[in-house]
Amino acid sequence: MHPVLSFPALAGMTYPSLEERDLLRIVPGPRDVLALPEADRCAVRVLMTSASRGCSAELAQALPNLRFVVSQGVGTELIDQTALAERGVKVRPVGEALTDDVADLAMALTLMSCRGLVRADAFARSGEWQNGRFEVGDSVVDMTMGIAGLSGRIGQAIAARASVSRMKIAGLNRPSNMGLGASLHADWIALCAASDVLVLALPGTPALQHVIGAEELAALGAKGRLVNVGRGNLVDTDALIEALEKGIIAGAALDVLDSEPDVPERLAALPNVVLSPHIGGQTWGQRARGARIAENEVLRFLHGKEE
Repeated sequence: MHPVLSFPALAGMTYPSLEERDLLRIVPGPRDVLALPEADRCAVRVLMTSASRGCSAELAQALPNLRFVVSQGVGTELIDQTALAERGVKVRPVGEALTDDVADLAMALTLMSCRGLVRADAFARSGEWQNGRFEVGDSVVDMTMGIAGLSGRIGQAIAARASVSRMKIAGLNRPSNMGLGASLHADWIALCAASDVLVLALPGTPALQHVIGAEELAALGAKGRLVNVGRGNLVDTDALIEALEKGIIAGAALDVLDSEPDVPERLAALPNVVLSPHIGGQTWGQRARGARIAENEVLRFLHGKEE
């Protein structure tokens, strides 16, 4: 019997200590857990899952002695935390493993948008360079970067990178943002108006659905840019497309979309948009770090229980 049940790990994630001690059983997916013999399910105390597989109330119910769920990433939308909490099950995402990589991408997207790097690449490859110089870009020095999610791990990592680039930092007037060296603003409209670049580093909770819409984009202004490394549903995509088409804002750089993996044709056709396919934390380094943290957390849990 194995005390640890896991769905297949992502490429680059391995659990050598768990495997060497024969503590780990791997199953293809949640449905396969339900099909296990009752004795095998009763032996499970730890579930290692992911943002894409989660842990439903039904799955947890099928594991009567489950006490610890580890998620190999930051997303918890598919983990029924309420049901797990009622049963006394601890949930531990390993989101800190991807903090620096997401922050790096946010800063890269900011620079790509401000300097027109996608168009610059095409300009150089096409031979247009022989006919003249590329357009003058915008310097981020002395720009204000508004960060939604400023006090979080990723928000703080983004702020550190922006500060090194000599940008000023702004955030919402929230108790958690006090004392972080940022100018604070009363609401979303005020934050957008104060920002040259607005970076979204927030979870996609129902309360934040389309928190950036037509009014907020208008406040961001004709020289403003939107960068989203949080969740696609934070932004009203139709309003964003209209703002980009009409020059209401200067540009956008998006790692996430509410329709992903489908990209709206109107959005894809715009020259003032940079798109990446939800790769914020998708690096080999992140996966190795995440696997180490997850394995150590599981071993610590098992050791504590054994005592």
